[in-house]
Amino acid sequence: MVRRCTHFVGFRGEEYHSAVKAFGPPDFIHRGWDKRAQREIADCDLVVFAKGTAEQEPRARSYDDLLAG
Repeated sequence: MVRRCTHFVGFRGEEYHSAVKAFGPPDFIHRGWDKRAQREIADCDLVVFAKGTAEQEPRARSYDDLLAG
């Protein structure tokens, strides 16, 4: 059984706390939308964007990521 993970993308300030209240704590925090983040998200995962959507073009260069928890 695959566990659904929650990914936060692009959060930098107070909006993070609002997202946690709405969706619960994230399993992964991606500093930005890049190709690596896009690859790491499974079909069953929940992805919460600070700005934009999954339809936006991912950045070619990878951001460094933070492991939540």
